[in-house]
Amino acid sequence: MQALVVIAHPCDDSFTKAAAAAAIAGLERAGHLTDRIDLYAAGVRPAMSLAERRAYHGDRPILDPQLADHAERLRRAEILVFVYPTWWSGLPAILKGWLERLMVPGVGFRFDDRGKVVPGLGHVRRIVGISTYGATRPRVKLINDNGRRILTRSLRLACGWRTRTTWLALYAIDTTTADERRRFLERVGRRTGRI
Repeated sequence: MQALVVIAHPCDDSFTKAAAAAAIAGLERAGHLTDRIDLYAAGVRPAMSLAERRAYHGDRPILDPQLADHAERLRRAEILVFVYPTWWSGLPAILKGWLERLMVPGVGFRFDDRGKVVPGLGHVRRIVGISTYGATRPRVKLINDNGRRILTRSLRLACGWRTRTTWLALYAIDTTTADERRRFLERVGRRTGRI
């Protein structure tokens, strides 16, 4: 299967990038083809422009050539993997903005003849979220884990309810040991290697 790995962290030496590398290695060991989009390295602009908002319901809702390329890569993917740190109880702005600018009519959904919303990503069979948190698991649950909800509920609606989800989380990263972080990376590689 074709996997698209979306990475959201500005630092090349970050733990997020190490987790992305572990996920890609696991997917490739399992025989999947991988494509990756590093949102910061690509210089993705997170904010929807006025022109994009006005084009949203038009014949051409994606105006940015870079996002048009990302939409084509998304259309080929059967597995979506998102690797990011949880900041301020949610997705990094660059990832949330990318989703807002990309999940437009004709990509994330379409309207049927009656005007009802129909999923646009029915070809996606699995969504994988890999995130680190500064907070402990109980605290994350208390604040509803917004990034996870966006990816495993909202995005899943664009794929269909048969799309399976996998969530891999490292909580309280600031107080973890080097051994705990190493074991998490191994877990990421093992789990993605079984998809």
